[in-house]
Amino acid sequence: MLKVKIKRFPHSKDLALPSYATIGSAGMDLLYAGYEPVILKPLERALLPTGIAIELPDGFEAQVRPRSGLAIKYGITILNAPGTIDPDYRGEIKVALINLGQEDFLIKRGDRIAQLIIAPFVKVLWEEVDELSPTLRGENGFGSTGR
Repeated sequence: MLKVKIKRFPHSKDLALPSYATIGSAGMDLLYAGYEPVILKPLERALLPTGIAIELPDGFEAQVRPRSGLAIKYGITILNAPGTIDPDYRGEIKVALINLGQEDFLIKRGDRIAQLIIAPFVKVLWEEVDELSPTLRGENGFGSTGR
């Protein structure tokens, strides 16, 4: 298990910390920490507070991803999915939700609005070359591997 420091803001002291719903879950639920209910109308977006900040170890990022149930049932997703939290960011995690559904969607304090996944990342050092090694696919792009 990886230890990650977490800070609660005053507006989230009564809410649960992000947690795994099952023993096999990869993502932890993020909760809406606003006091006022939010109604997202179709095609409307909102930046919602979670009331937490984290301190990731070097070489790790946090990915803010949509919740599949909200997406399929109501059309609620994240604008910049997945949102990336860099290891040097210390501010409050906020979630940019959008309603792609056809009905108004109500978000109440403590509702699960997204999931958070902690993942390692690799830094690269570019090596500029005149040619890349050949492959069977070559330069064939979008749709080239389909039927």
